[in-house]
Amino acid sequence: MILCPCGSNLPYSSCCEPIHLDHAKATTPEKLMRSRYSAHVLKLVDYVILTYHPSCHAEEQRDAIQQSIESHWTSLNVVSAESSQHPNEGFVTFQAYLIEDGQELCLQERSRFVKENGLWYYIDGTFPDTLDTSAPSSSKKPGRNDPCVCGSGKKYKKCCG
Repeated sequence: MILCPCGSNLPYSSCCEPIHLDHAKATTPEKLMRSRYSAHVLKLVDYVILTYHPSCHAEEQRDAIQQSIESHWTSLNVVSAESSQHPNEGFVTFQAYLIEDGQELCLQERSRFVKENGLWYYIDGTFPDTLDTSAPSSSKKPGRNDPCVCGSGKKYKKCCG
C-alpha cells in the first residue's frame, strides 16, 4: 500500500488519486488543497494548472509552476480549514515543507478557494509574516533576498514574502 503524499495516512488510491483523475471529486477546499500538494510531490504539473481558477491564467505561468513542482516537497501540515460567509468560498491554512540546499524550509499559506460550476479552484493566498509555533524547529523562513520557495525564480521579498 502506498500512502498518500498529502499526509492523510490513507492509501493514495483512495485519497488523492481519484481527485487527480477527476477534479470534481475534490468536494471541499481542503480536499483540493491536499490533492494539489500531492500533485506537487508526484510532479503532476497539468493537474496543478487545471486546479487554478481560470482567472489566474496558470497556463501562462507553466514554467514557474514546473519549477515549484520540481522542489523536494517532504510533508504537509493542514493547520485549519475554514468556511466563508459565501458558500462558494473557503480557506485552508497549511504548512508545506521542502528541502532546499540541505535545509528544511516551510511554506505557510492561507489559501483561498472558490467554487464555480460545481468545481473548487485555488484562486490566491496570503503568506503570514511569521511561522506558526507548531512548525518543527528545524524549519527556517526564507530570508528576504533568498529565492522564493514557490519556485518563481524571484526573490522572496518580491514574491511570496
